[in-house]
Amino acid sequence: MHALRTLALLPLILLSLLGSNAALAERLYQVEVIVFRQSGENGSGGQLPPDNWAQNALPVDAGSSRALTLTSEASKLNPANGYQVLLHQAWSQGISDSTSSVAISTGNEQFGHYPVQGRISLSGDSLIELDSDIWVNQFDQSGILNASERIRQSRRLKSGELTFVDNGSLGLLIRVSPL
Repeated sequence: MHALRTLALLPLILLSLLGSNAALAERLYQVEVIVFRQSGENGSGGQLPPDNWAQNALPVDAGSSRALTLTSEASKLNPANGYQVLLHQAWSQGISDSTSSVAISTGNEQFGHYPVQGRISLSGDSLIELDSDIWVNQFDQSGILNASERIRQSRRLKSGELTFVDNGSLGLLIRVSPL
């Protein structure tokens, strides 16, 4: 009888072990991003973002939003120092060997686009693979998108380290820290 009970529990034990391995494979991180431009620089890349710019990435919502920790760094990116912060956002994101993507945006949406919009894709463990695709958009008086600048770069990040991504007149600061 005892052997039958143990045998009946075996599938449950195996399922719980598999579930815990999956949970260990994905760790939760705080991701914080600052997108900024050099003051007086309004370059236009000529290419406009596609309508599917988020490409099935999950939006940052109230449940994943986190408190900002790079406020000191953001405050230094002011007009007196020759910069303008365009987006400053923080969220929690699970990261594993498979890529997870988050859609970020700020400002009022106009015909499916925002003044600043993009996708942050992350994968990895101690070294985190970043694929960023950020658009800074300009609209005409009718709300039609007429010009864009783009930061699209891939980088390897160290967990907890602040990383600068340069793209001419635009820049990106990102820190990915374990929670």
